[in-house]
Amino acid sequence: MNSILEIKNLSKEFPTFSLNKISFSLPGGCIMGMVGETGAGKTTTIKLILNELHADSGEIKIFGLDLKEHERKIKEQIGVVFDDAYFPSEFNAIHVNDMLSHFFANWDKDLYETYLREFQLPKEQKIKEFSKGMRMKLSLAAALSHHPKFLILDEATGGLDPVARNEILDLLLNFVQDEEHSILFSSHLTADLERISDYMTYIHNGSILFSESKMELLESYGLVKCTQEELEKINPDEILGIRENLFGCEALVKNRADMLKQYPHLVIDPASIEEIMIFWGRRQKK
Repeated sequence: MNSILEIKNLSKEFPTFSLNKISFSLPGGCIMGMVGETGAGKTTTIKLILNELHADSGEIKIFGLDLKEHERKIKEQIGVVFDDAYFPSEFNAIHVNDMLSHFFANWDKDLYETYLREFQLPKEQKIKEFSKGMRMKLSLAAALSHHPKFLILDEATGGLDPVARNEILDLLLNFVQDEEHSILFSSHLTADLERISDYMTYIHNGSILFSESKMELLESYGLVKCTQEELEKINPDEILGIRENLFGCEALVKNRADMLKQYPHLVIDPASIEEIMIFWGRRQKK
């Protein structure tokens, strides 16, 4: 399967933060969730992908093309949604159409108006009067109406009510149904990403801790629930992180099936993406 996005050894140095030679790739027809704590490097990575920041070193290819050499051609095929609608507040949906029709050769006014109707967005109401959910839907309508092949979202569902979030997630799933479109979705809402993503990339303190298939992550990792005495009998090399509570201990392990064979008397539940992220993050801080 060809990769829509390929990042190799990407680095960017700031006075108080560094992106450290990160590498990952996104296959075509898939959704990749990018998770990480606030300040971990998610938005920096997206800005580098969009060439809003210039990398100190490394390589970015989109659609197999080098970003530095083919930026305009690449951006014609990318839709971007940030954490809010960054259109002038005095604009309305008609103004947005007029503006973007000059930016994108493939702008489709009819498709844009279809999204406005589907999202029940008024054409003449000023954006400053929109709710957060309405602004996000307008951003999505704008991002999708030039027929992009690759959609990039940065915290696009943050602050939305469950109904609005569910609508947007359903739209994203529909976007990749033909297997010719892909999405990179950065969010701290791991439940959203766990629902729709095919791949998960975890960035922590400027480094990639893992970038794997979501199904492989959920099938492989496990959460051991045991007493302190039982924990001490487990090979420490098998343990990725430990959390103590009033009822005993929880330990994250990478190979749940193997652990069940070695320790059949223990309770080893599947681990969620959020639990994997929390335990990995604690491990890195030690």
